[in-house]
Amino acid sequence: ISPVPPYSREQPIFTTRAHVFQIDPSTKKNWVPASKQAVTVSYFYDSTRNSYRIISVDGAKVIINSTITPNMTFTKTSQKFGQWADSRANTVFGLGFPSEQQLTKFAEKFQEVKEAAKLARDRSQEKIETSSNHSQESGRETPSSTRASSVNGTDDEKASHGGPAEAHLKSENDKLKIALAQSSSNVKKWETELQTLRESNARLTTALQESAASIEHWKKQFSACKEENDQLRSKIDELEEQCNEINKEKERNAQLSRRLQELETELQDKELELEELRKQGEIIPQLMSECESVSQQLQAAEKKNKDLEEKVRTLRTEVEESKHRQTNLKTELKNFLDVLDGKIDELHDFRQGLSKLGIDN
Repeated sequence: ISPVPPYSREQPIFTTRAHVFQIDPSTKKNWVPASKQAVTVSYFYDSTRNSYRIISVDGAKVIINSTITPNMTFTKTSQKFGQWADSRANTVFGLGFPSEQQLTKFAEKFQEVKEAAKLARDRSQEKIETSSNHSQESGRETPSSTRASSVNGTDDEKASHGGPAEAHLKSENDKLKIALAQSSSNVKKWETELQTLRESNARLTTALQESAASIEHWKKQFSACKEENDQLRSKIDELEEQCNEINKEKERNAQLSRRLQELETELQDKELELEELRKQGEIIPQLMSECESVSQQLQAAEKKNKDLEEKVRTLRTEVEESKHRQTNLKTELKNFLDVLDGKIDELHDFRQGLSKLGIDN
């Protein structure tokens, strides 16, 4: 549904894109988005009425239909946001632009259109005053000419004096008829425009009601999403705690795994020792038998040892006796050697004597 009728002479004179907002009618403080995304916002000029409007349509929905008046003011509230109040629509429109440069261009165009609307209003007032002055002059001239004709008395005088006045009155009447015809045509146009505005206002009212219902719906959705978000946050906190506990459990499990590996290694060592002990245990009976044989041998050896000790004692006795005999033998041998030495000396002397005898012979 276009806010610009097909028979209208309105033409776009400036177009831009912006995010559209309207003031919350309940609080008059918060902004309510009128469009989900950036939409086209245009200035339109109506040559028939010499008026300017700001119009924006989002799909099939009219979100801005604001006629610019000289009393309006566009205010920049930030580097990329501006607003103006529309008393006819009983609301405040806000526009969010992608850049500060676009906001500046829109504000300059608003001021330019505002000055043009003021100039058009002043011109229309001058035309109305001029028309009313002409009407008053025509009304004053008609009685004066009548009085002049009644005073002068004759028809010739009336013709001579009333001719120029009647011509002037006729021209004024023609002008009034033209003005009346123009007024009638303007009235018809205004009635048509009024009907169009009423229909547009009805559509805007319906759209506003739909927007209000949509706002309530989105408020409920926002509340539900907020509650769900809170629940999710609490769930995330719980999961984070669980993750921390899981990490701690993982660390404990890692420690237990390391301890288990150590115990498994120790167990393997113990199993090897046990296997060796088992092998040794299998040898124990043999060792016991060997130990018994060794014990028997030890007993026999002890017995032999006792016998040997007896023999040793006997041998010691014999050795002592042998030593005594040796001492005696040594003494006797010494005596024998002494005797033998004497005998040898005697033999030596005898030999020398024999040698001397041989030499002498």
